[in-house]
Amino acid sequence: MAHKQFAVFDGDSHVVEPPELWTKYLEPEYRTLGKSALWREQGKLGSYLKVNGKVFRDTMNSKIPRHAIWKPGMTWEQVGELDPDVHHAVSAGASNPEARLKDMDAMGVDQALLYPTWFAEGFHLVEDPDIAYPLARAYNDWIADFCKRAPDRLFAASMIPLQNIDYAIEELRRTAKIPCFRAAFIRPMFLEGHYFTHPIYDPLWAELEKLGTTVAVHPAAGLWNPEWTSHGPFFEKVKGRLNLRAFTVAGGGGPAAGGGSDITFGFTASPPMGHPIAPIISHWLDNHMFVASTLIGFTVMERYPNMKMVVAHGKASWMEEVLEKMEASTRTIPLLHHYPVRTDTEEMWEEGKIMLGFDAEERLIQKQPEQFKEKIVWGSRYPHHDTTSAWEAIEKLTQANVAQSTIARMLGGNAAAQFGVPLVQKVGA
Repeated sequence: MAHKQFAVFDGDSHVVEPPELWTKYLEPEYRTLGKSALWREQGKLGSYLKVNGKVFRDTMNSKIPRHAIWKPGMTWEQVGELDPDVHHAVSAGASNPEARLKDMDAMGVDQALLYPTWFAEGFHLVEDPDIAYPLARAYNDWIADFCKRAPDRLFAASMIPLQNIDYAIEELRRTAKIPCFRAAFIRPMFLEGHYFTHPIYDPLWAELEKLGTTVAVHPAAGLWNPEWTSHGPFFEKVKGRLNLRAFTVAGGGGPAAGGGSDITFGFTASPPMGHPIAPIISHWLDNHMFVASTLIGFTVMERYPNMKMVVAHGKASWMEEVLEKMEASTRTIPLLHHYPVRTDTEEMWEEGKIMLGFDAEERLIQKQPEQFKEKIVWGSRYPHHDTTSAWEAIEKLTQANVAQSTIARMLGGNAAAQFGVPLVQKVGA
């Protein structure tokens, strides 16, 4: 095994919620309603996510659970070559803490912040606040027990019921007293028809700043959601339209035959695309919209200057373009805004306590590490199909001639500071 001289903190890894979350951790009086409001059925022949009693079936091959298929040692090519006719099991480390720790050791990961999977996709869509709150408590109690297996290595983002801001603040205060919770999860999406620019969320930002709880923003692919919630469902609709191609048929015999020159048009199905588009495009667009509209446009960073945030799983290189465009817009377009708008967006971004998640494949970060090193947090995306290990990240950045001190900051130091976690090196010391 390779060695490293610094601790690695994985700022973007996932768990997969097991049935026990509903059957054991959800309070008995809520179990029937809870399973209708949000439930994941993972079958051998078919799988679906249920939200508000409506079933959203998996659109891809259910025999290859891409949300939790990766295991240490697998390459992306090996994932792509999996036999689609054979049922492949979900990675054990997705739901079992002992297996998770073994996988972290193999990946070169010392510590990790854990995000949900099915709660990330569906929880904010739950309509009833009075069932959303107990579901949030159940998730938080389950993940807290998960982290207890290694309290110096496993940390979590809490689930907060944004369906009712009073409930959300109550749960924030409860989880703030539990050591494993170093952040609160938010998915960048529309909630009940409005976005995080709505003033209803001001008490939320204020409480997060007061508690010192980091905001963990993480998009989801949106493959099981209504179209209006985020970019993901829209792109899947576009993909469906891309499967059509036009054709023409001449009618009437044509001029040479003395007939008309009328032409009829039609459409036929093209070979279908083999994979969804949402996981490719929607994550960074959802993050882009959240940062540009909420943090900069709605001046959340300026009004709550001590609030910390990590915007994960959407790469980081796009931020330079966002800042450039935002600065031009704020200077040249008159804005009717309830809050004063700063025009020095680049300076505001540097002052704000906001970091972006990145992966070591980003070529711009390899070429300009000094430009990004203070504002990025590495994530493996474990156990998704596109997972990368810490060893791969270190190798990739080293080959790009990034200084070891900078790599140590990108892969561990920034996350530890942002989540308020003492770094502990367990692997490759």
